[in-house]
Amino acid sequence: MLDIRLLRADPDSAKAALRRRGPAEPAKVDRLLELDARWRELIAAAEECRAEQNRASKALRGAPTAEQRSELAALSARAKELTEQEATVRVEREAVLLSLENLPAADAADADTVIATVGSTQQRGRDHLDLAGPRIDMERGARLSGSRFAYLRGELVLLELALIRYAFTTLVGHGFEPVSPPVLVREEALIGTGMLPDTEQQLYKVPEDDLYLVGTSEVALASLHRDEILDLTDLPRRYAGLSSCFRREAGAAGRDTRGIFRVHQFDKVEMFSFVEPSRSVQEHERILGIEEQICRDLGFSYRVVNIAVNDLGASAAKKYDIEVWLPGQGQYRELTSCSNTTDFQARRLDARYRAAEGKPAHVHTLNGTAVTSSRTIVALLETGQQEDGSVVIPEVLVASGAPAVLDAAV
Repeated sequence: MLDIRLLRADPDSAKAALRRRGPAEPAKVDRLLELDARWRELIAAAEECRAEQNRASKALRGAPTAEQRSELAALSARAKELTEQEATVRVEREAVLLSLENLPAADAADADTVIATVGSTQQRGRDHLDLAGPRIDMERGARLSGSRFAYLRGELVLLELALIRYAFTTLVGHGFEPVSPPVLVREEALIGTGMLPDTEQQLYKVPEDDLYLVGTSEVALASLHRDEILDLTDLPRRYAGLSSCFRREAGAAGRDTRGIFRVHQFDKVEMFSFVEPSRSVQEHERILGIEEQICRDLGFSYRVVNIAVNDLGASAAKKYDIEVWLPGQGQYRELTSCSNTTDFQARRLDARYRAAEGKPAHVHTLNGTAVTSSRTIVALLETGQQEDGSVVIPEVLVASGAPAVLDAAV
């Protein structure tokens, strides 16, 4: 959520920033400020009407006359009318405020921009489904749950567990606290992270319990300090969350339907940081650096992309994607992303910190993917493939319990 005080004080700067997201965005600011002005007028008028009621009541001496009763009744009706108008305008004002996306950072790209490339793209080969064979069972997964679900079987399960163990060992070394959060959350948690109102079509809902299945543990991790005031000495707070993730709309029809690159359910280790505002740019680069370390440890060829402003999620001020080279597809594909959401989420969740002096202020929040049980395994299979169809697994995963080699699929 944007700071309404900032929008009141300097609407032109906010509109100029939002215009980078799309030509229709500045009009939302104008509408918000119209509603905000009307809302404040109604609050003031209702308060004055109630004050006049109080003065008239206190001025009574004995039983009120018919004229005094009529005057008090009119004031009461007027106060009720103003209060109802205020409530109506407040609801519309809040809806427009929630519809506004975060102000993009000045250095967020206007078009996707590759800022680093690591490794070779010369290797071509078989895709992950051919390499995995029956260890990725799409047919039985589809019979059980529908398209874009799969069973991971045999050695791939050991590979997944080793990948998760390696990720946590790495992140703990970087100061992240491991967390296993709930995957069912209330609507307010999704509103707090900016997933609502924005990505309703991607969410699975359990209407009987008024709960949603998360598409990322970012949702649960962001709410860890909802409605809390942290001490400055508590910052930064860094968490590594492991959860199953559920996404209904897994890409456009006909795209990425082969294998497990884009599925409706997968496991993921997510990084999430709460920091003081002056350190969020530095923290963003730090998270990106960890993602790159993981890619290097796993032997991937990859590139880092500064994502275009018009492709940012609602809450992100700036986002980096790491795109990994997939020999089976012969192209770079998105593997991880990390975003600086500044105070956008914290303002919705009212997550604040108190400095040594001064009033509490909202923290900045950041998130980034460490590994997934889908795309990371795709990249491991295709990157590690040998001429005979076997797959060599990186040493860091073998040390965490993965098999050193996956035999060629039969």
